[in-house]
Amino acid sequence: MPSPSQPESNGGAKKRVSRRRKTAHLKQVPDRLALREEIRDRCYQICEKLDKSRPLSKDEMEKITRALLDDMNLPEAYVGWTLVMMTSAFWRDQVSAIPPERRLFLLPHCLKHAEGCPADYDQFGLDCKTCGACSIADYRTQAEELGYRVLVAEGSPIVMKILVSGYVDAVVGVACLNVLEKAFDKILLAGIPCMAVPLHSSDCRNTSVDEQWVFDMIHLPHREPQQKTATYVHLMRAAQEMFDRQELTRLIAPQRQTAETLSAELRDLPNLDPIAATERLAIDFIGRGGKYSRPFTTLAVYDSLTGGQGTLPDGAAHVAGYNDAVKRSALAIETFHKASLVHDDIEDDDEFRYGEPTVHRQFGISTGINLGDYMIGLGYRLVSREVKTLGAEVVAKILDQLAEAHMRLSEGQGAELMWRDSASKELTPIDALKIYALKTSPAFEAALHCGIALAKTREDYRDQMRKFARHVGVAFQILNDLKDWLGDSDNKLSAGNDIIGGRPTVLWALALQNLKEDRKNELIRIANDPDLTAAAKIQRVRSLYLEGGVFDDAQQLVEKYRAKAEEIADEIDPEPFRRLLYYLVDSILETTEEHKPTIVIPTTQLEFPLAAPTS
Repeated sequence: MPSPSQPESNGGAKKRVSRRRKTAHLKQVPDRLALREEIRDRCYQICEKLDKSRPLSKDEMEKITRALLDDMNLPEAYVGWTLVMMTSAFWRDQVSAIPPERRLFLLPHCLKHAEGCPADYDQFGLDCKTCGACSIADYRTQAEELGYRVLVAEGSPIVMKILVSGYVDAVVGVACLNVLEKAFDKILLAGIPCMAVPLHSSDCRNTSVDEQWVFDMIHLPHREPQQKTATYVHLMRAAQEMFDRQELTRLIAPQRQTAETLSAELRDLPNLDPIAATERLAIDFIGRGGKYSRPFTTLAVYDSLTGGQGTLPDGAAHVAGYNDAVKRSALAIETFHKASLVHDDIEDDDEFRYGEPTVHRQFGISTGINLGDYMIGLGYRLVSREVKTLGAEVVAKILDQLAEAHMRLSEGQGAELMWRDSASKELTPIDALKIYALKTSPAFEAALHCGIALAKTREDYRDQMRKFARHVGVAFQILNDLKDWLGDSDNKLSAGNDIIGGRPTVLWALALQNLKEDRKNELIRIANDPDLTAAAKIQRVRSLYLEGGVFDDAQQLVEKYRAKAEEIADEIDPEPFRRLLYYLVDSILETTEEHKPTIVIPTTQLEFPLAAPTS
């Protein structure tokens, strides 16, 4: 039987079919080494024939994997393990193209001996001492001698932070299948070279691994690949680099700062120059936290419509050549977003943002309102002063899109506030979704349209991008609602904030729709009870949400809107733009196996914590 072939390129049949489902039954590890080796070798044979010019999606890779298992007459339960082997085989040449000193070696803490391990944990994982008590020490010693950076942690989101910060360009790792599914998906989506050896079990206690495979992976020689794969990492890094303090200050071109005020502590500014304080506070807040997904979107759309050179493996130099007008336009999107966050935190009286006290909790409500207003003006100025470089027509298009997004966002926030302050708490799912479409989608739509305007394309994507942004924005907000019930280390640090804050959510609307009348009345009574503790209120509401099947229904809505967004992307040309839209859907609407959103740690300036490789 012939080997499975790569799915038809999106340049031909463009229809995309995504499947999101539980995968626990697909994570059985073949129990014999000989069988594992046979499957692995077949994966390498297949991947030698694949087109590696672009990353394959998880669904495309799974299709190839299932064809292989069918050909070998092996059970579906091996899909997860074989998928890791197939993915590693696909990316092997690209990892090999990265010198060892630019590779990150990720190890799981569960390889350590659970009893008597002397190592402690810090924010970056296990502070592993080379004591010789477990295989971690052997792997780490060899890897560091070869030049690797080594991180001992459980598939942490910090891996993505390290990659985007520019410390490494490829990842090789050891982990259980559960962790690999969650930790590596986003890395692979972005086109970042990655290989892994799965653990034999997921019990997280003194587990085992095919040790020779790990050593072979570490010792993968450095050599140029026959074909290079497109990657978004250069554009991701460019978006983040705009928010490094020095570059951010240069792009904003502050008018009132001196060397003294720029280096001063914020609390000292009123004594130095109270007029400069607002500008300096804005610079600090714009550069703080967040994933910078909107500026990335603008840069990536611009790149995809001007030849896609930034996604080539050597695209870093191309992206570095973007003029300041393009960068400032992308920066303006984030500036508007940050202004909306400050105002939103005041209106909701939230305590934390990016793991720190919110602006109004630190400096007062009046200062917070004023800072948000200032950042709105700053966002417009970043674009309006680029007429000479961009041309009046492009600037007008961008400013019009920003203004429209600002107004629609305010309409959505106004509807939310009026519902919150009303006596009645009745809400239908369709009304909640309308609020979401106004609150969440406009900033994302503006990011898309700014990239299109900067590219000066003749194609009119306005209607398509509005629909695409609405579908993605609504799905994202539903996932955010689900995340609120898990706690959120990126922002608010505790669960159930939407219930405590009295905000309208689709979860609340679904509960009112699904629960019987007596339970519905109980839900409203609990939410309005001023004497009930927050913990008791959250616990009871969670129970009613589960009774009403709210979380499952919400996830089905996410998949509905995901599918609608992908249908829009199916019809988009050119191919690099279409591929970017697919990537945005997958990365923005990232969920775990159990239909719970992935919580991402705050994105802050990272000083790489790991010791330099030993000589």
